[in-house]
Amino acid sequence: MADKKSLVIIPTYNEMENLPELIPIVLSQDDSIDILIVDDKSSDGTAQYVLEQQKSNSRLHLIQRERKLGLGTAYIAGFRYALANGYDYIFEMDADFSHEPKEILHFLKAIEENDLVLGSRYIDGVRVLNWPMKRLLLSYFASVYTRIITGMPIKDATGGFKCFRRKVLESIDLDNVRSNGYSFQIEMTFKAYKKGFKIKEIPIVFMDRVKGKSKMSKKIVREAVLMVWKLRLRSIFGIL
Repeated sequence: MADKKSLVIIPTYNEMENLPELIPIVLSQDDSIDILIVDDKSSDGTAQYVLEQQKSNSRLHLIQRERKLGLGTAYIAGFRYALANGYDYIFEMDADFSHEPKEILHFLKAIEENDLVLGSRYIDGVRVLNWPMKRLLLSYFASVYTRIITGMPIKDATGGFKCFRRKVLESIDLDNVRSNGYSFQIEMTFKAYKKGFKIKEIPIVFMDRVKGKSKMSKKIVREAVLMVWKLRLRSIFGIL
């Protein structure tokens, strides 16, 4: 994998409890991997910690934003950075250990023959640990709902552990991606699907965060519910 450069984009907002442990584990997976932290002006010293670590680690990068702007825009900023700096494979990954860093190698193997690899909680059974039943059911049926409305044959459309080939991101008008939260994940996958890219889901185990606070909100859920209809209508009228 040394001939291919990978960037793991990790959006953060007050993740100081997790980053000191997470960063070295991610970087240890393969020498071809760099990390980009996109920080939304955390108040707990997250960005300051990354800046200090950068002094001794050239594989760690940072974008500091002036306020809390949301998950989707953080990833868009990360995608632009990845494309501008020549990365071949671009990952989305949470900062809270809900995504197991050791799974990265499975993504790197799968992306060799695919254009977009999705970490799925809902193939080979339900692979979610420590979630309340209400949240599990909401997530599961959100993916079923998305599959029905959009027509995408994807079992876990709202998952946030992904790996893109750069050509997928190059083909998408990033200025035209409007969503955040769960709906951002749906929108990016749908755009790749409609453009005919080869998408593969691989099974992952999703572990609810142990440290820090969840960013989930009712607004994020509402946005996702509406977004699938917007995507379907845009697709019908050819304005994706």
